[in-house]
Amino acid sequence: MLWSEKSQYYEEPFELESDLESAIQVVKNSLFGSERVYLETKKLIGKKGRTQNIPDAYLIDLSSTKEPKLYVVENELAKHDPLKHIAVQILSFSISYETTPQTVKRVLKDALSADEAAFSMCTKYAQENDYENVDYLLEEIIFRDESFNALVIIDEIPGELENVLIRKFRFPVEILTLKRYTSGNGNKLYEFEPFLSDVSSEGYIIEAKVGSKTSTLDPAEIDTIVVPAQEEGFKEVFVGEDCWYQIRIHSTMLSKIKHIAVYQVAPVSAITHIAQVKSIEPYKDTNKYKLNFEESAKPIGPIKMVPKGLVKAPQAPRYTALRLLEKASNLDEAF
Repeated sequence: MLWSEKSQYYEEPFELESDLESAIQVVKNSLFGSERVYLETKKLIGKKGRTQNIPDAYLIDLSSTKEPKLYVVENELAKHDPLKHIAVQILSFSISYETTPQTVKRVLKDALSADEAAFSMCTKYAQENDYENVDYLLEEIIFRDESFNALVIIDEIPGELENVLIRKFRFPVEILTLKRYTSGNGNKLYEFEPFLSDVSSEGYIIEAKVGSKTSTLDPAEIDTIVVPAQEEGFKEVFVGEDCWYQIRIHSTMLSKIKHIAVYQVAPVSAITHIAQVKSIEPYKDTNKYKLNFEESAKPIGPIKMVPKGLVKAPQAPRYTALRLLEKASNLDEAF
């Protein structure tokens, strides 16, 4: 239950997949952010006589000026045997996508043509980033090597499902959960974590004041993960074992991480050391990871938290770029 002095809200599970899809339409602007286009279009892709299927939707990610992306979306309810169903569907999507990219492009063009706001957004992005038109933009997104990304939107994540989707496929799979609550008078509340909200700050672009200028970090430039640590863990593991483990990392971020920095919590309250990442491996039988260092961590900064600053003390891993850390004198300049 969600409680306030004025109302109490009780969880209202989605009975049908269409109920989940309707909820996504209600919250999509906040769920995906202002620089992504969600297209709910159900069209067959894949070669006739071979693997064919119908994705629930597509998400065009324009948050990066250097690396626009496409996610093929599967919407599902946890009660529908998600482990077997979703894993098979995602694998089938990847095969259909890779065998018929022209079909995927045609589906997206038709969906954009039917959505004036979405088409306008893609047109503006193309003009501002040196693509001749939306057609060329779609070519760049779909036909590049290893362009397939999957997004699963579900009401609840069974533990085993997350392990399978994140660790068993060679392509990135992101997972979002969306829950619905209702009050006695029929008002609705929705619970979710915005898509890739910890990859960048508000607007899904990181802005950090470096000197007197504002520096913008494009998500494509991310190469560093910052992890919070207590004194004991910092000394025994980060410094003592030249590694860090039990880290949640977005599937789409795994190939980008080249460095790891540590934020020592109070009373230090600063980023103090950084190491080059030698390898990333699954951590035991979990959906988390272990990062092994190339060599012992080296001091940096310290990059201290600014009292009442824009950036609060990290409570979980955060992403940034080495170039920002090397120039930063405080946390506001590091992210």
